[in-house]
Amino acid sequence: MSASKARSTRKQRSESEFAVSDKRNRVEDEFDLDLSSDIKGIMSALNQIREKAQKDGQKKNEETISSVASEIKSVMDELKSKFEKDRQSFAKTLSKSSKECENSLKNETARFQALYEKFSKEKVSHLQALKGKRERSMIAEQEKACGEKIAQLEESLKKKKQDDKTFSILRKTLGSFLGNASDEDFPPDD
Repeated sequence: MSASKARSTRKQRSESEFAVSDKRNRVEDEFDLDLSSDIKGIMSALNQIREKAQKDGQKKNEETISSVASEIKSVMDELKSKFEKDRQSFAKTLSKSSKECENSLKNETARFQALYEKFSKEKVSHLQALKGKRERSMIAEQEKACGEKIAQLEESLKKKKQDDKTFSILRKTLGSFLGNASDEDFPPDD
């Protein structure tokens, strides 16, 4: 009997251990199911929070981009306005300077013409006074010196006229570069 009792006791122990183990497994399964359900709920909530944060971030990015675009447009408008004012100021200064140069050239031309006429008259009167005398060599030297002076003055006048033409071309080129300059802003060349 003792062998059968031992077997019976072992069997009872196995069954009771199995029942306890089964009960434990059921509790763990229920706990796992509850935990799994809670984790799924938390994950769902986190996904919703992430999506909302992404939408908020996108909205904030759009607002930032719009704000920066407005600031850039404002700066560009200010620069455009400043450039236009500077261009107009430059055109006025150029026009004024051009007129001053033209007036100066006209004055110098008039002075040269007056000096040339005076020189020519004096030359004629001196030549007549010295015609009968021996100082013809001196007269020739004087004529040569005066001729050189006249040539220098004529060269100077040509250079001034050339400078005026060059300045006029420059003025017209700058006028076409600046865009708004019209032919009325610059008088025609003489």
